[in-house]
Amino acid sequence: DDGAGHVHEERWAVEQRAAESEIPCPVIARALIAVLSDKGILGAEEMRLAIEKVDAGQTDRGALGRRVVARAWTDDAFRRRLLQDGNAACAEIGIQASNAHASTKLAVVEQTPEEHHLIVCTLCSCYPLGMLGLSPDWYKSAEYRSRAVREPRAVLAEFGTSVPRGRRVVVHDATADCRYLVLPMRPQGTEGWSESQLEKLVTRDAMIGVTALPAISS
Repeated sequence: DDGAGHVHEERWAVEQRAAESEIPCPVIARALIAVLSDKGILGAEEMRLAIEKVDAGQTDRGALGRRVVARAWTDDAFRRRLLQDGNAACAEIGIQASNAHASTKLAVVEQTPEEHHLIVCTLCSCYPLGMLGLSPDWYKSAEYRSRAVREPRAVLAEFGTSVPRGRRVVVHDATADCRYLVLPMRPQGTEGWSESQLEKLVTRDAMIGVTALPAISS
């Protein structure tokens, strides 16, 4: 059989059907969150922090990623090398960026006033495990994997992240060979801070790109 006459569905249709076939919990959860938010009972930032705390458990996950981000904020030459070759730059400070069980490339993308970067793996859940710790359940869900590509601004808004219309949203699709890490913009109000102080500000979600880091009030 040479496959003649066989027509493959558009990828978006396959992904949408997969998302719709899941149990309706995500839809119900979004509706509940929307009601709580409208009534001022619960804010998006509070929800994000609670989810991240639960996901993190009792271990210090994401420590390596936070260390890399803090170094890039304080060392511009390192930042440039990191954006050019994530694996090599991480090796400079004793960090193995490749996943432990497979050789992978780490691509680092930088948030700027002109571009907001968002990471997804549309086919499964490829993720820089060694840098960020265990991937959150929402990252692995069919809903996130399909919607992040088609309607990234709507997905970001659900995480409490509003991206101005003039700022471009760039979605990066991770693969088995290439994993991504987002370099967040350094929060305002942290001038003169040490690397160890800065590390405490970095979150896993900011390194995926679903949230931004707030400014520090004086």
